[in-house]
Amino acid sequence: MFKHILKRLSLLIPTIFGVVTLVFFMIALAPGDPARVMLGERANAEQIEQLRAELGLDKPLIQQYGLYLSRIVRLDLGKSITSGQKIASEIKERFPATIELAIWAMLFATVLGVLLGVTSAIRRNTWVDYTTMGGALVGVSMPVFWLGLVLIMIFSVWLDLLPTGGRMNIRYFFEPITNFYVIDGIIMWFKEGTPKFLVSALRHLILPTIALGTIPLAIIARTTRSSMLEVLQQDYIKTARSAGIKERRVIYRYALRNALLPVITVIGLQFGLLLSGAILTETVFSWPGIGKWIYVAIGARDYPAVQGGIIFISIFFVLINLVVDILYSVVNPKIRLQ
Repeated sequence: MFKHILKRLSLLIPTIFGVVTLVFFMIALAPGDPARVMLGERANAEQIEQLRAELGLDKPLIQQYGLYLSRIVRLDLGKSITSGQKIASEIKERFPATIELAIWAMLFATVLGVLLGVTSAIRRNTWVDYTTMGGALVGVSMPVFWLGLVLIMIFSVWLDLLPTGGRMNIRYFFEPITNFYVIDGIIMWFKEGTPKFLVSALRHLILPTIALGTIPLAIIARTTRSSMLEVLQQDYIKTARSAGIKERRVIYRYALRNALLPVITVIGLQFGLLLSGAILTETVFSWPGIGKWIYVAIGARDYPAVQGGIIFISIFFVLINLVVDILYSVVNPKIRLQ
């Protein structure tokens, strides 16, 4: 097991190096002069040259790349052009919001996706199966930003049931403690004796959670169904049924337990992909996380912030994959032997 973890860790370094290299050259080789774009059309030549010198853009590309790698090794992502603050500090401030949204979206997708997948498998080729898989196909095909706008139109504009965006009611005087608003709401409930902060945080989470979790929900449902159908054909399932064991126990204790192995991998990968999907979701719902911050940085041509944000999300995605690989090898020892 220890050798397997070391092997995975050894692959982590070249992967992160490749991500950093790709992000740097994608931004550096983009058409146009970044300094001129950042300062606008009214900037004079002196201002442009000064900003180019500050950003190191006056040096050869290879030298810029070397300087950038040296900063990344020191965990220095640089400073934002628009705010003047360190990019690492801005990411630290906004990351809890993105993680909180991703966790709730993943819980929504996993619980409902596994339930729908199992139901579809045990009722194969019935109207339940066709309806579930048809809905999953629609869910995979549906753009996140479009679904978000539709949810806002229905539940916020027409029915006036849920807020259109944000994380907390702006009329509440609320000071975050952990920056995870659900946890903060629970803490405030015990401190002030009122659940209004928790209720507000949960109400603001509902629509972005559904919008962000729909695609992974559909993928998890389809994967669970496929895996369950394969497991239900195994001899040990037939033996359990012939022994008179209740069908519910056969399904949920024996079949589902083994069918979840590939689903675990899908869940881990989808959790990492939620961070990229969060850019659209956070923008639509004005969710103050990393996704919306990167979107604003792109609009402001804040290239250091864009680079830092993309690299951070990419490295986080790689780490999630590493954790999934390790967990999968724990659940399935054959992986370690291979």
